[in-house]
Amino acid sequence: MRPTPAEVIARLRHGLVVSCQAAESSPLSRSGIIAALALVAEQQGAVGVRVNGSRNIRAVRKSVKIPVVGIEKRQLEGYPVYITPTFSSLRRVVRAGADIVALDCTARPRPKGQSLPELIRAARGESIVPLMADVSSVDEGLAAADLGIDLIATTLYGYTGETSGTRGPGFRLLKGLVRETRLPVVVEGRVHSPDDLKRAFDLGAYAVVVGAAITGVDWLVRQFVQATPRARSGRSSATR
Repeated sequence: MRPTPAEVIARLRHGLVVSCQAAESSPLSRSGIIAALALVAEQQGAVGVRVNGSRNIRAVRKSVKIPVVGIEKRQLEGYPVYITPTFSSLRRVVRAGADIVALDCTARPRPKGQSLPELIRAARGESIVPLMADVSSVDEGLAAADLGIDLIATTLYGYTGETSGTRGPGFRLLKGLVRETRLPVVVEGRVHSPDDLKRAFDLGAYAVVVGAAITGVDWLVRQFVQATPRARSGRSSATR
């Protein structure tokens, strides 16, 4: 029997969710590799995984038993919203087997003339899968809560016009959301160390999502390469 939304959400409490994603240009962008990363995460104690795209979600769903937070990233010209931006995106994620669907719940314009309230209403009519609001501000989180969202995530803190230039995880946003709402608040974005994760939980996070620091092999290699004498000397000579 399918678990209730409350049961799915409870499985994430006080745990690590690993974001298993790769850029389309990366050699890691293969469903088998994404599923393998998800399985490693499960075997090492993660309570959930975040996965992009219906093909990858299906592959991961066959490989792990922990909850899958599904998204579909679609860059549509003229619109900054790209995380599960439309109802058709949301439907594909649900049908692929996601246990939770995350979507952009910022106040920015959405493609195809769909409003956020319309999208959430349609989602509720289609499925009982819990919905996670990716937001960049307290106001956006509270607005999503009023629309009946199940969880709020700090995913887009630092990635909107109003929050660009901020550094590190969205701890300030986390504190505001924990203070203003009783919904579970998930920290996601730029969590690069176990100390970041510990601080998020100390500040009241329900769960923490870590991506690049664990599964972002491309990003990790760049960090180490940029610290090499060869890379540093190249940058120095390029500035002369």
